[in-house]
Amino acid sequence: MNAGLALLIAGWVFVLIWVPIVVLSQRKMHPKALFTLFFAELWERFSFYGMRAFLILYMTSRLFDKLSQADSDGASYGIYGAFNALLYASPLLGGMLADKLIGFRKAIITGGLFMSFGQIVLAYNAFNGDTELLFFVGLSFLAIGNGFFKPNISSFLGTFYDRNDSRKDSAFTIFYMGINIGAFLAPLTCGYLAREVHYSLGFLLAGLGMLTGVLVFYKNRAVFEGKGLPPDIPFLKSSFIAGINREWAVLIGAFLLVPVFSFLIQAEEITDYILLLVGFGILGYILFNAFKSDEKEEGQRLLVFMALFFVHMIFWALFEQAGGSINILTDRYVNKHGIETSQFQSVNALFIILLAPVFTWIWTVLGRKKLEPRTPMKFFYAMLQIALGYLIIVVGAKSILPEVNEGGLIPIVFVLGMYLFHTTGELSLSPVGLSVVTKLSPVKTVGFVMGSWFVSIAFGHKIGGYLGKLIASPPEGATKAMELQAFINVYMNWGVYIVLGVAAILFFISPTLKKWMHGVH
Repeated sequence: MNAGLALLIAGWVFVLIWVPIVVLSQRKMHPKALFTLFFAELWERFSFYGMRAFLILYMTSRLFDKLSQADSDGASYGIYGAFNALLYASPLLGGMLADKLIGFRKAIITGGLFMSFGQIVLAYNAFNGDTELLFFVGLSFLAIGNGFFKPNISSFLGTFYDRNDSRKDSAFTIFYMGINIGAFLAPLTCGYLAREVHYSLGFLLAGLGMLTGVLVFYKNRAVFEGKGLPPDIPFLKSSFIAGINREWAVLIGAFLLVPVFSFLIQAEEITDYILLLVGFGILGYILFNAFKSDEKEEGQRLLVFMALFFVHMIFWALFEQAGGSINILTDRYVNKHGIETSQFQSVNALFIILLAPVFTWIWTVLGRKKLEPRTPMKFFYAMLQIALGYLIIVVGAKSILPEVNEGGLIPIVFVLGMYLFHTTGELSLSPVGLSVVTKLSPVKTVGFVMGSWFVSIAFGHKIGGYLGKLIASPPEGATKAMELQAFINVYMNWGVYIVLGVAAILFFISPTLKKWMHGVH
């Protein structure tokens, strides 16, 4: 048995033991809906991270295999950034539709079905020719489906807790652990099958995982206590145009977006302009509402949201190199000891599964003693940790630079160390961020503001794609040492220096942000 298969089996055994322990230990503290949403999100993340584990490797080795390495890498990084930008920009529209028209439940089911179909399209394409047309169609279904699913399952969870419910951060951390159980199993399973058997099997299993998530959500809808329904069912069912009611109009409109998204994933420069236009329009709208709000406290909370938005964007630009440039770095320059490259994508998720209960306990204990850091300081600690992670991988890369041309490889301990600090940084920021957005948002627009939160990740991915292109642009005829130096330069300049600069600014403005949160914790 090879190392990759052994890890796959061990991962499933671990999860089958660990998940019941977590659920049983928390079942009396939280509403049943948390655990239904936990499992639905687990399978959605299994689907997404299963594909993400090998997507950049699939593009460089199969889709663009006729190009030179530099051109293939550059094209793949660009598409990866554009796809993920649209993936995280689409929740803005999905959040608005759920708020105003279809409700959380219909949005989540629609999104799940779109994503499962997208994975099946990618599986068929990988099995039958690797055409760019079908590849972009599959990615489009994933991006549109994510728009319906991603913001609304988090917002839906928030409806089961009052604004300052002391259990809320704990609930979102448990929910976040569910996300990462899926993210842990997916690369071990889908990544292994994709690389060791056939890419089509990786995509197919990811699609079946998403269908499982939809089924879990639908079959357990009785636990939702009447929440998540359309705000005005008669209006939703009424005629919109040409005898088509509004519910069907939303579905038809989603299908019509598929060719548009397919074009935008390929046309990076146009996507950049649209993203900037939409992003600044959203931020301008939120800023307008912040200053025009009848309630001063509500307006200042929205200003806190905007400050955290920018920190969140920088964090994800660096963190999400994991699926892009770090995946390529691992494939070409790390001593993997027989482990499949895509399976390294499980390391971050494994650390979260192990450490999420620890962070839940830490926040709970500190909260009881009234010592828990406010959200801006948690974001500050997250930035310090991601900078430390990049410093570790830079040290590892520099240690082999003199002998990389002769086959020298980065010791695996440096990669594991990087992922450890990136994970603790993520736990200080991401679940806390999801929770605080539901607290800072005006009640009537929580879906829109949550969608806006994901736009910060969209911006982060576009920046991340740009960073990948910097790495993929060594001079013609570059040696391995020169290629590795490109990774070192970008990781040091962006991952360490810029991140520390942002952290310093956040540290100095955090007292003001704390004041403007007006009791939100």
